[in-house]
Amino acid sequence: MSVKSEDVEKFLDGNPAFAKNYFAKKLKPGAVASVMGIPESKVDLESFKEVSQVEEGEIFFDLIKDMQENVNMEKVIFKILKRISALIHADRCSLFMYRQRNGIAELATRLFDVSTTAKLEECMVPPDSEIVFPLDIGIVGHVAQTKKCINVKDVNESSHFSSFVDELTEYTTRNILAAPIMNGKDIVAVIMAVNKTTGPHFTDEDEDLFLKYLKVGTLNLKIYQLSYLHNCETRKGQLLLWSANKVFEELTDIERQFHKALYTVRAYLNCDRYSVGLLDMTKEKEFFDIWPVLMGEQAPYSGPVTPDGREINFYKVIDYILHGKEEIKVIPNPPADHWALASGLPTYVAESGFICNIMNAAAEEMFTFQTEPLDDRGWTIKNVLSLPIVNKKEEIVGVATFYNRKDGKPFDEQDEQLMEALTQFLGWSALNPDTYDKMNKLENRKDIAQDMVLYHVKCRDDEIQNVLKTREIYGREPSDCEEDELWQILKKELPGPTKFEIYEFRFSDFDCTEMDLVMCGIQMYYEVGVVKKFQVPQEVLVRFMYSVSKGYRRITYHNWRHGFNVGQTMFTLLTTGKLKRYYTDLEVMAMITAGFLHDIDHRGTNNLYQVKSQNPLAKLHGSSILERHHLEFGKFLLADESLNIFQNLNRRQTEHVFHLIDIAIIATDLALYFKKRTMFQKIVDLSETYEDEKKWVDFMSLETTRKEIVMAMMMTACDLSAITKPWEVQSKVALSVAAEFWEQGDLERTVLEQQPIPMMDRNKSAELPKLQCGFIDFVCTFVYKEFSRFHPSIQPMFDGILNNRKEWKALQEAYEAKLKAAEEAAKEKQEAAAAKHATNNNASGGSSGSKTCSIC
Repeated sequence: MSVKSEDVEKFLDGNPAFAKNYFAKKLKPGAVASVMGIPESKVDLESFKEVSQVEEGEIFFDLIKDMQENVNMEKVIFKILKRISALIHADRCSLFMYRQRNGIAELATRLFDVSTTAKLEECMVPPDSEIVFPLDIGIVGHVAQTKKCINVKDVNESSHFSSFVDELTEYTTRNILAAPIMNGKDIVAVIMAVNKTTGPHFTDEDEDLFLKYLKVGTLNLKIYQLSYLHNCETRKGQLLLWSANKVFEELTDIERQFHKALYTVRAYLNCDRYSVGLLDMTKEKEFFDIWPVLMGEQAPYSGPVTPDGREINFYKVIDYILHGKEEIKVIPNPPADHWALASGLPTYVAESGFICNIMNAAAEEMFTFQTEPLDDRGWTIKNVLSLPIVNKKEEIVGVATFYNRKDGKPFDEQDEQLMEALTQFLGWSALNPDTYDKMNKLENRKDIAQDMVLYHVKCRDDEIQNVLKTREIYGREPSDCEEDELWQILKKELPGPTKFEIYEFRFSDFDCTEMDLVMCGIQMYYEVGVVKKFQVPQEVLVRFMYSVSKGYRRITYHNWRHGFNVGQTMFTLLTTGKLKRYYTDLEVMAMITAGFLHDIDHRGTNNLYQVKSQNPLAKLHGSSILERHHLEFGKFLLADESLNIFQNLNRRQTEHVFHLIDIAIIATDLALYFKKRTMFQKIVDLSETYEDEKKWVDFMSLETTRKEIVMAMMMTACDLSAITKPWEVQSKVALSVAAEFWEQGDLERTVLEQQPIPMMDRNKSAELPKLQCGFIDFVCTFVYKEFSRFHPSIQPMFDGILNNRKEWKALQEAYEAKLKAAEEAAKEKQEAAAAKHATNNNASGGSSGSKTCSIC
């Protein structure tokens, strides 16, 4: 009967005392030296109980020291695998590193065939010689999937065993002991021991010893993994930081933007070379490019297209060379056989939108990479990572391709994430030049639109002859005439101050043509003495007034006539009302100009309607919508040199003028009126405390803020001045105002499908007198009462509004009396009908008599 090794092992395990005595007698120095890997002369059998512990401590100390000294991971793991091979009598051990490429997990050999006699250089696997296991193949793949240690005693009985490595290496695997290296829940690597040399398979004790040493290996691999991940995150942070820095430096052109960003971050990309192919973003061809295809003269395009349907056409390739001497090559309109495009990889990425990570370019079957050196330095393509650059609209704008990782290894998941972060950032940042381009186009469209508006609004050369008849008199254009010559014409053409009573508060435009109003406007500038004082070119003044009149739309009320009336009232308040004494001539000029411009390009609807109808003006201006539009339109006219009556002012004067115009026009918003009335009242109260009129004038002349408040209230008084005109004028103007309101009400009812307020509802037109009385009481009376108190010379305006209120009140009472009479008549009619109905019922009841009927 033969004794098996298993029986001996079982006996020794069950009799530890016998085993201890036996080995104390039989163990030879040579055997110990062989197991421990030390010279036989150093073996002391008397202290053998401590030998294994001391030796093991020295090994662990050596490994920890290597890790502390930052010796590369492969060297530490190599020492551990050699030790494991000796202790568990494994023929060889291997290290498989876990990684992901193209979103697929795999294991790749890093140390292969480590035996007790192996050397590190022989076991290190170069990137182009790696053996790669997908996780669904082989025992190592199974270990990585299950994340559990496995002891396969006979590989032929394992369904997970794959023999393709044996076939490659002409080796026969009998049994395997493999364990995963974990970092938390994430797998880092798999270590495998192959073929027990002193027995048929690895035992449980071998497995325990194997796992014991792997604890040190796990620590080392964890440190390596964390260090690598930290390095990757640092690179990613620096890469994004620097690309952001450069991206926002360049907003005008996507090519320059990409170039600046990619060149700046080159140190963090960890590759030898990279290229960026920029795609043509044209989606639709011009008709002249389509005609040859439709006519059959040219075959239709049948090549690859991007996911959004664009033909794939790389209009530029930028090649960044980082190995050796750094160099950048820009290739416009690159040919299809250019080395960066010839493989077909960039086209495939642009077509599919996939990330492609190719480990071994020379062995790649789907794409044909150039195997010969690409330059005189012998540089060849080894591994490739290609990614699409996608913008915010999810359109592929380019393809970035990176070649040859610097450490020779293939690009891994971390490289993919880092490069993807860069390309995503570049794609999103493409929004900057896109937005800049859109802004440029909008600016250009705005300039074109303004040019069109100016063409139609600006006084033409033939129109100016209606005022300055230089062709008829001198046979020349106004620009060819002297200022004195122009003045001689204007003296004859202008109506003068008395013809249309421009100094009077009762002024009415009913007897004036629109051209007469233009003439009167020009006259006012001469009346206040600013034309000569501020060297206003007379041709420019005429063109300006004519253009302002054309800038008003031909609508029911807020037209040029209203604009002129406001300017005339401002002129009258300053002169007849004696408010001019607080202001300089320059300020007077600005205030009259603001009066003429205050409602230019009015649309016949109010601010609230702009908001309700979502008019672009409401989106452009947050408050005082129309007022800000009138102001901008006025400034737009004054920006044209041929219309700028302020062109000969110095910079400080110009700034002051436009500051006053800003305040004056915005102040016409009635929503702001209630904010300024109290401040104005306090100024009026303060004026009454001064007995010396000259001191008050001197005081007010220096009070900039108070002057601006008074000016703002003057603009309100001018804007509402129709309410102060003589009744025969006021009543007609009020109907014009009401008609425009009713037109807005019709729009609200039909377009917005909303019920208009009573003031804008033409179905309630009979309530106009009542509404006018309410408007006078709530808004207008305060203005003119305070101005008449401030300056008695303005009393005619207050008297006018009081008289008009009486008229409107009389109409209101007449309407209410008529309404009451109608109601009483209707009530009497109803009562008569009810009485008649009751009488008929009684008559019918009397004839019926008793409800009981008897037949005789």
